[in-house]
Amino acid sequence: MTPIALTPPAIEPVSLSEAKDFLRIIVDDEDELLGTLITAARLMIEAASGRLLIEQGWRIVLDVWPQGGEIRLPLSPLRSLTAARVHPAAGAAEIVASASLALAEGSDPPLIKVAGPVPAPGRAYAAIEIDLVAGFGATRDAVPAPLRQAVLRLACRWFEHRGDVVSRDAVRLPAEIAAFVAPFRRVRL
Repeated sequence: MTPIALTPPAIEPVSLSEAKDFLRIIVDDEDELLGTLITAARLMIEAASGRLLIEQGWRIVLDVWPQGGEIRLPLSPLRSLTAARVHPAAGAAEIVASASLALAEGSDPPLIKVAGPVPAPGRAYAAIEIDLVAGFGATRDAVPAPLRQAVLRLACRWFEHRGDVVSRDAVRLPAEIAAFVAPFRRVRL
């Protein structure tokens, strides 16, 4: 299974003005740098939590339909399934009927169940494409406050300690930021 990003989030979970207020910055000289750090912090928090913060479009690519008819997705939380196609050996892709795939309510990780007839793949690789929308929502308010705080504090930490902590933080989040993320991580037994 290969996830491919189609559309990035329309906004970041933390605004530039929020970060500037937190840092007590009143000039605009370094807005571009701070904006880039907010995006990088969001990506880091998404990776650490296993959750996408703001709605974004993704495509899942499969070679074959799974045995048992269940597709466990690496993207969470799942908002909607927008389209699915199967590629034959030659020619245009065949659309999968929306009733043939169903989202399992309340499953974590998200699960798509094959609930009806689906076309058989005609090529050996990347034969099935499923487009979906994942993330907590389209607005900042939809993102849980602890995850927003983690993004804000990480971006501001990187801004304040330029070059000194970024490489260490890439290996492991600082404990005070990891504490914000911990309730959202999936535990494996």
